[in-house]
Amino acid sequence: MSRRYAVGKRLIDAAVAGVLLVLTAPLLVVVAAAVAVTMGRPVFFRQVRPGRGGVPFRLVKFRTMRVVEGAGPETDAARLTRTGRWLRATSLDELPTLWNVLRGDMSLVGPRPLLLEYLDRYTPRQARRHEVRPGITGLAQVNGRNAVSWEERLRLDVDYVDQVSLRLDLAILARTVRTVLRREGISAEGHASMPVFQPAATPAAAREGASS
Repeated sequence: MSRRYAVGKRLIDAAVAGVLLVLTAPLLVVVAAAVAVTMGRPVFFRQVRPGRGGVPFRLVKFRTMRVVEGAGPETDAARLTRTGRWLRATSLDELPTLWNVLRGDMSLVGPRPLLLEYLDRYTPRQARRHEVRPGITGLAQVNGRNAVSWEERLRLDVDYVDQVSLRLDLAILARTVRTVLRREGISAEGHASMPVFQPAATPAAAREGASS
């Protein structure tokens, strides 16, 4: 990615995120109230995720799961509430993430920010997904989202890094609207989002994690 493109992309991200936060403010209030009434507090889900270069930042989304004190035995799928399922199906849980874009932690388009614990599990090629800012949506999200395998998802992330351009970003944003409206690929079968990522040589973990 050229420096000129990177600067332009950042300016567009900040401008669009700022405008969207203002325009969706009433909706943000309504969703926050719905979460507070149906699930209580906290309204927001905050978690440290790796950004560009693996630098940690605090991701913010609307909460979709019941809070379990301590290391509860329940899976994420069991903790997901009815309101949470609706928020994920409509992608409204992602609205607060626009704040991360405005701050510069994320971009509108880029590889999704995953878990910090995954950093040492990537191959050198897969780790290249961190050469750009993570995004609210990305190439993997419009090509199967959480319904594709980890290997395919990470391959698509690196493909984005190799092909990044304004034209590709616009195409991904347009396809994201269609994907959200069709509610495609919301979760892998039997999981709230996706199973925990494990390197190909390691058996997949039975539990699931907040990977999306």
